[in-house]
Amino acid sequence: MAFGLPGYGIQAMLKEGHKHLSGLDEAVLKNIDACKQLSVITRTSLGPNGMNKMVINHLDKLFVTNDAATIVNELEVQHPSAKILVLAGKAQQEEIGDGANLTISFAGELLQNAEELIRMGLHPSEIISGYTKAINKTIEILDELVEKGSETMDARSKEEVVSRMKAAVASKQFGQEQLLCPIIADACIQVCPKNPANFNVDNIRVAKLLGGGLHNSTVVRGMVLKNDAIGTIKRVEKAKIVVFAGGVDTSATETKGTVLIQSAEQLENYAKTEEAKVEELIKAVADSGAKVVVSGAAVGDMALHFCERYKLIVLKISSKFELRRFCRTTGAVALLKLSQPNPDELGYADSISVEEIGGVRVTIVKNEGGGNSVSTVVLRGSTDSILDDLERAVDDGVNTYKAMCRDSRIVPGAAATEIELARKLKEFSLKETGLDQYAIAKFGESFEMVPRTLAENAGLNAMEIISSLYAEHAAGNIKVGIGLEEGVCKDVSAMNVWDLYLTKFFALKYAADSACTVLRVDQIIMAKPAGGPRRDAPAGMDED
Repeated sequence: MAFGLPGYGIQAMLKEGHKHLSGLDEAVLKNIDACKQLSVITRTSLGPNGMNKMVINHLDKLFVTNDAATIVNELEVQHPSAKILVLAGKAQQEEIGDGANLTISFAGELLQNAEELIRMGLHPSEIISGYTKAINKTIEILDELVEKGSETMDARSKEEVVSRMKAAVASKQFGQEQLLCPIIADACIQVCPKNPANFNVDNIRVAKLLGGGLHNSTVVRGMVLKNDAIGTIKRVEKAKIVVFAGGVDTSATETKGTVLIQSAEQLENYAKTEEAKVEELIKAVADSGAKVVVSGAAVGDMALHFCERYKLIVLKISSKFELRRFCRTTGAVALLKLSQPNPDELGYADSISVEEIGGVRVTIVKNEGGGNSVSTVVLRGSTDSILDDLERAVDDGVNTYKAMCRDSRIVPGAAATEIELARKLKEFSLKETGLDQYAIAKFGESFEMVPRTLAENAGLNAMEIISSLYAEHAAGNIKVGIGLEEGVCKDVSAMNVWDLYLTKFFALKYAADSACTVLRVDQIIMAKPAGGPRRDAPAGMDED
């Protein structure tokens, strides 16, 4: 390597090919701009009238959805500071399961207002200190807005659950929430354990079957397997179940052996002993009282023949996750090798039947008795993308149920909370001295993004709506929000639109945190990307 004269300054210090951006114009404002672009994408999908996005990912899979978490997951966001917003959205999705859009859009709005303050000459650290004061004040005000009497809730009362779930489901499937919410609530209440705080989201499965319409959707106590039974027996009631994880088949031995056969009788006897051995195994299973054999792998022809003879119904579940859930539903223990099961290793189901729904044969495993721990929502719809979107709405509903089991407090929905927060924060900023008051005022202004977006997405005049909301709230009607159907301001309790306190709490917290993180950056130093061919990211998990 020839020692030429090195460059000067930071160029000399770092390896060649790196990028270095610093200062307000290059780093801070560019970061803010990237985050603004991301929030502009998600913002139009906010709320019940949100528009759908069509995203085609690198595997050519098509997504048509207004669910922000899905959109930002599938957009491969390259810019490092926009990635911070994506991570905030993901954190919200994992914590609550709803409100990812609010998180990302609100963080984008905060950064846009921060940009105006920076252009006015404020230093980013002053903005950060103002934003931190503002978010703490916001959380105080949010506590005051909680609806009285919502601290306690009966997790098994359908109407209380539906009233809290309605807003989350309506933001995904507006107009369908009257049909969807009772279905989701039924499914959740069926599997709710004695202590609702231990509710497990994985216990609600979704089976998507093409054809029909949303009104054909049902809830099944138990599981719906998307495949047919293998043998000819298609229905069995009050059955004991045995599960073999390793498949029902004769297995080849580990060691190799040579058999010398000298006459035709010996050849016949050799084949017969194999049959007799398989029959003995299957008979042992049948004698244990089991009527259903569930296999995790292939089922051999000979074994199938004897299962038919002993009137056993044979199901094959190839996904090991599904097999575990099946064991959970029926209380069976998965056995590794084909042998006679003990009575305590058998599961039980009220009925197992193969039915045809919309041209697809599915096996329905029902357990009507209480205490079963899986229930399935059977969704019907005309196209795959509609079904995927319905599934996301169900996921949101189930996650909301989990959140309300943890903390059932509710705040007014339909942008009533946001306008009240904006009003209170502006009052608070006037009492502050020092430069953070500008940042606090801008933080309050950022809340107007929610009513403005809701109004714009519904095609209403945003300025009129916001000013009349302010007027109502100043007069003391703090529960007035936007009635999207008539396009006027209405009392939220009349429309019955409530948001969970937890959703708002975490969404605003994550948004403020991520906005402050982006503002704290003043230099970006990127190394030269490593050489070599680009490898694609590993393919995602399967649906289970």
